[in-house]
Amino acid sequence: MFAAERRQLILEMVRANGAVSLRELARVVQTSEVTVRRDVRALEAEGLLDRRHGGAVLPGGFTRESGFPQKSHLATAEKTAIADLAANFVEEGEAIVVGAGTTTQELARRLARVPGLTVVTNSLLVAQALAHANRVEVVMTGGTLRGSNYALVGSGAEQSLQGLRVSRAFLSGSGLTAERGLSTSNMLSASVDRALVQAASEVVVLADHTKLGTDTMFQTVPTDVITRLVTDEPPAHDDRAHTELQALADQGVQIAVAGATGATGASGGDEVPARRQRALPGPRRGQTPGGGAGLRPAAASVLGEQGAERERARVADLRRR
Repeated sequence: MFAAERRQLILEMVRANGAVSLRELARVVQTSEVTVRRDVRALEAEGLLDRRHGGAVLPGGFTRESGFPQKSHLATAEKTAIADLAANFVEEGEAIVVGAGTTTQELARRLARVPGLTVVTNSLLVAQALAHANRVEVVMTGGTLRGSNYALVGSGAEQSLQGLRVSRAFLSGSGLTAERGLSTSNMLSASVDRALVQAASEVVVLADHTKLGTDTMFQTVPTDVITRLVTDEPPAHDDRAHTELQALADQGVQIAVAGATGATGASGGDEVPARRQRALPGPRRGQTPGGGAGLRPAAASVLGEQGAERERARVADLRRR
């Protein structure tokens, strides 16, 4: 494929999706990431797109939101690995909320095997993934259907979440930065996500590396509210993504990193077999960067002895309610 044809295809992909990773562009045009990066630079010089932390986005600063058909075909291996790892943070008998998104949909498919689970969601896709799980109770919010991502939004969705309390929320979004936290491109979706966060004691963000360093219009979860980030390993050359991960860890976010290859289904136990996982050093909540102990390894941070005891007490309290 000639350079002109390759660059035209790259430009069409970015226009269709809003943001595309270099890895995905290289796969589609069937060339190396080095060549794609050179093409992206040339297109940026012409003002046709912007480079952004391991990918390309539409020009103009903030990325726009892609529809579900486009999102479902982007970073599929990474989303699978993230969902496999995130499922290990869910215990039998818990009550959780799961937001809308293609990554959270992948997580829901794995949660079908967790007995006694209660899942509150505004996502039709999450509910569909759990519809035939006879040991999982699904509670849907009210609201108005937003067809682009099959989510219920609006005042009906937000009001149905008032007074709700669960152990943790699992959310995705369009972008994640250490400065602003999780963000999305749609105001209605952002408002419901904020209501989901208010209902949870802990917030777990699921975001692949292409979203790291990307800033979109509406903030949903400030960085200091995020308990844990589950992501994939950024490419070695993506210095900005690695820097962003470290900045998030420095602000107290626990980082769990899953490999995009070789991941197996979630076991639901304390250990995370057949996955690559690491935790970046950083302060615990309430500590200043550089002071106090660093973060524990991600697998150990899932269930320390004291953490497990607190978690069991919280689940028991939720059941009594």
